[in-house]
Amino acid sequence: MEILGYKHIAVLAEERFYAQAVHSIEYGPLARFFARNSELPAELADYFASFDLIVNYLFDPDRIFETNLRRCGVPNLICGAARIVENAGHAARQLARPIEQLRINVVDFAARIFPSIEDREFAREFLASVPPPIIAIHPGSGSHEKNWPLENWIGLFSPRSRFADLERLVVISGEADEAQIDQLEREWKNRDVRFARNLPLPRLAAVLERSIFIGHDSGISHLAAAAGANCILLFGPTDPDVWAPRNDNVQILRAPNGRLSDLRIEQVEAAFAGLLCG
Repeated sequence: MEILGYKHIAVLAEERFYAQAVHSIEYGPLARFFARNSELPAELADYFASFDLIVNYLFDPDRIFETNLRRCGVPNLICGAARIVENAGHAARQLARPIEQLRINVVDFAARIFPSIEDREFAREFLASVPPPIIAIHPGSGSHEKNWPLENWIGLFSPRSRFADLERLVVISGEADEAQIDQLEREWKNRDVRFARNLPLPRLAAVLERSIFIGHDSGISHLAAAAGANCILLFGPTDPDVWAPRNDNVQILRAPNGRLSDLRIEQVEAAFAGLLCG
């Protein structure tokens, strides 16, 4: 099995149980597969034709990529939905529907990932100075509406709270979270907090595997759930019945009226205390 996609994401599967190889969708010669009646590179045409089956999830409204794959002589091609539809079931359920054309009955929609030995060695070294239980938070999501207010995160770990021991805290961030993380670094500059900025996803998964996690409706939350972390996920305007991980290790706190600003610190504290006691 091989995966064609954004390599920094697909690498989570490469030689980590699921795929033998991953390839970048941004590879230059692939551009011809997105143009009508183009001359297709023979190397790529032969590559695609070599597979017994291709399952295509690319957004391809004019079916240009699909047509070019068929021009290569791909023997079996299944096209799945490139976008998730609200009120049509959980996202994982929607993505599994093409697989059911192969008479494979998907019954478990809980994602799982498997960090490599090298990923876990990195996590051991990265967290060597952090005493257990390790608490990881991701205050971002890529969307302001899906984020719990930053002052609430600060309040949750204030010196007066029951979770004031920040030497156990790891703050996760990506490129979309820079402003929030800069503010947290200023707020906690005199406290022993570990910041994990822009870690490669396989290494981040291994870090999260060893943690209790609090986050939002985001890809990082799905990563934490799939890695096996006990998770508290804060949902506002989006529907957890569609977008939340289906893993048993996930607890959802949904904001009243879909506004995360209405989700009280005390509610998150209570859920978090329950995980720590458990």
